[in-house]
Amino acid sequence: MSNECSSLHHVAGVDEVGRGPLVGDVVTAAVILHPDRPIAGLNDSKKLSEKKRDLLYTQIVQHALCWSIGRASPQEIDELNILHATMLAMHRAVDGLTVKPDFVKVDGNRLPKWNYQSEAIVKGDGSVAEISAASIIAKVTRDREMQQLDEQYPDYGFAAHKGYPTKAHLDKLAELGPTKEYRMSFKPVQKALIQRGGILHAV
Repeated sequence: MSNECSSLHHVAGVDEVGRGPLVGDVVTAAVILHPDRPIAGLNDSKKLSEKKRDLLYTQIVQHALCWSIGRASPQEIDELNILHATMLAMHRAVDGLTVKPDFVKVDGNRLPKWNYQSEAIVKGDGSVAEISAASIIAKVTRDREMQQLDEQYPDYGFAAHKGYPTKAHLDKLAELGPTKEYRMSFKPVQKALIQRGGILHAV
């Protein structure tokens, strides 16, 4: 999912959302901002209200030079572990850009194994505009997917906790058991599955 890029100097920002939740994909985004279309108010998505994030998401989609979503599924997370799955999702996000970036700035302290010139920047989502934009795209995308999952499984409260292991979520997980969208390698999910004799929640 991306819009057209022109042949300018491209610096991409990359961030992820969803390493901690028990359910759903880990979602990453890569964004190259347009130098002639500045977007005011970019910041770490966690520091913005939902309304502000949604507004900025629309502006980024409309005005960024290009953007792309990458993800890794719960099955890939279980197979690779969450760190390696996140690196894979970041790789997919950057590979999905319509033009190869000249440089990539990644939030955090680790870089995927790739051939891009790049730098890992701790707390980059609050200090680098391109990474802030990526964090907003990734978070809004994943939050909307949790809303969809909430409609499919209304008893779990996904719209409220977004899949993170809150007490309310853990209580529901213990009561209802995991669905196929859960990350089976995560300990709270394993515990709930064992308690149910390995039987998944039926829709």
